[in-house]
Amino acid sequence: MYDSIVIGSGAAGSTVARKLAEAGKKVLILEKRSHVGGNCYDAPDEFGILIHEYGPHIFHTNEEDVYEFLSEFTEWYLFGHEVVANVHGELIPVPFNLNTLHKVYDKEKADKLEKLLIEEYGEGSRVPIMKLRENQNPEIKAIADYVYENIFLQYTMKQWGQTPEEIDPAVTGRVPVLISYDNRYFQDKYQGMPKDGYTPMFEKMLNHPKITVELSVDCKSRLEFGEEQVLFDGVPFDGDVIYTGALDELFDCEFGRLPYRSLDFKFEHFKQDSYQGRSVVNYTVSEAFTRITEFKYLTGQIDTNGTTIVKEYSFAYTGAEGETPYYAIINDENQTLYEKYAERIKKIKNVYLLGRLAEYKYYNIDAIVKKALELSEDIIRR
Repeated sequence: MYDSIVIGSGAAGSTVARKLAEAGKKVLILEKRSHVGGNCYDAPDEFGILIHEYGPHIFHTNEEDVYEFLSEFTEWYLFGHEVVANVHGELIPVPFNLNTLHKVYDKEKADKLEKLLIEEYGEGSRVPIMKLRENQNPEIKAIADYVYENIFLQYTMKQWGQTPEEIDPAVTGRVPVLISYDNRYFQDKYQGMPKDGYTPMFEKMLNHPKITVELSVDCKSRLEFGEEQVLFDGVPFDGDVIYTGALDELFDCEFGRLPYRSLDFKFEHFKQDSYQGRSVVNYTVSEAFTRITEFKYLTGQIDTNGTTIVKEYSFAYTGAEGETPYYAIINDENQTLYEKYAERIKKIKNVYLLGRLAEYKYYNIDAIVKKALELSEDIIRR
């Protein structure tokens, strides 16, 4: 009945399903949740505020092909996303930049430090905090120590349950020190939100005569991954299978559970125009939660009566009912464990791993859409 089976309907699964369908393949999507969109799923809350149930997702990209592809299914509410950190009650721009520098130090000292940073790294550069800490100039090192102590250390320990030295450099490098006056959290050409929400965008993407979507279906109830063959409803399946879920859980964690960080979201609604006057405030040195998001500033619902916020609490994923794995904890030991599962599935023909969970790595939305577009082209060529 089907040429391809896609497990999961997030950005990865939806993109690959659409491209395969457009190439004439009949595609079945098996989605464990009761909705499409994966962690990007959004919906109005009981007060009419459009919220992201799995935490805020801001689209940003420099990839023209990704932007053009997604624009087939949505118009955009484009804006430059800005974030501040609450440091001992003072709100300062993050990533730490030259504006932040001038808020932290008096003008004379800030001017001197700005000149030093530009001479050392170049105007407009992005310097990972751990690299900045290696600088032997005592004045530059003092900046690095301030940023490390007040923006990175406590926040990282809350988010990851580790110190920055213990986690993969790619993680600490994602939020660098910017040698510029650009307050935007991202510097990509395109950034913002699907105008009507992520869920309508994915619903349009999956609205194709050759795509069948089955919700609330655990793929293991329909598929069996044998040593060299996939069985679909007990019958050998020779088509393509694209898997976007947690790879260890596909095999019931037979080699051990891959470590992830999860998030607990506490939503609150207030009968007032605004709670914090901006979209995101990171709490880097205080509070048990990592950040507060006020959705109306992300989605352009500024004139909506009342406001809804969410506080995020990070914790270690255990696989318990209701928990969601969000961030792979990447280190040599965990990567070795992942490779055991990857080798297990490589023996099965025509099975492809795609996405954060299946590949045990971090992807932004645009990066995984790009990867899905490339995988689709590869499968179609084959």
